[in-house]
Amino acid sequence: MTVPPAVRLRGVRKEFDGGRVVALDGVSLDVAQGELLVLIGLSGSGKSTLLRHLNGLVRPTAGTAEVLGVDLAGAGGQRLRRLRRDVGFIFQQFNLVGRLTCIENVLSGALGRLWGPRYGPASYAKALRREALDHLDRVELGAQAWQRADTLSGGQQQRAAIARTLMQRPRLVLADEPVASLDPQTSEQVMDLLFTVCAEEGLTVVCSLHQLDLALGYAHRIVGLRKGRQVLDENAKGLTSAQAMAVYQRATAEQAVGV
Repeated sequence: MTVPPAVRLRGVRKEFDGGRVVALDGVSLDVAQGELLVLIGLSGSGKSTLLRHLNGLVRPTAGTAEVLGVDLAGAGGQRLRRLRRDVGFIFQQFNLVGRLTCIENVLSGALGRLWGPRYGPASYAKALRREALDHLDRVELGAQAWQRADTLSGGQQQRAAIARTLMQRPRLVLADEPVASLDPQTSEQVMDLLFTVCAEEGLTVVCSLHQLDLALGYAHRIVGLRKGRQVLDENAKGLTSAQAMAVYQRATAEQAVGV
């Protein structure tokens, strides 16, 4: 039996400012379940807008976007909330609550499947606290479980954010420039952790990156965007750095001649 893709986009166009700004222009792609897909392209090429389509934060102006079998154009209310429980999002700036401990931040990943508010770790079931600690151990932060998040280094905060996403028990993980604010060595460590864990869990990942070496080293597939258009879609295996870099170079050349 054919397994349906985790993501299916067909002719997705997104306009802002009454059509004066086109962020995505006819993007069509499938993302297979368990695939690690990396988006590349200059800032403003549409990568973040595409990611935000995949959890329903943005709706297409034209075309269709289906995620985990849900047509986002027609999804609303309860159905959209159910979908978002299955879609984890890792941000560039971590989005942790700095005054809370690591374990409290990680436990918040379970809120989508719980009823009512929670106040402190003791308000979560023992099994959930154990699960949160297991995730922190997995990202090598077990010793920092009770440490305030704002006392961690950037790399540690991003690892805590990964643990929080795992606590959500997602089927699809979106990551928007997750290592843009980190140094090269820490970036490699975080990406290795993110992709290793997602591969072990069989999770689908769609991630935007500027670091081509990381994209080529970890992705199954690379999609390049330029001015909202899809200009590259290749298996990462065998793709050269020069071929990937052309996504940026051609865009720069077009800007130079005013195309």
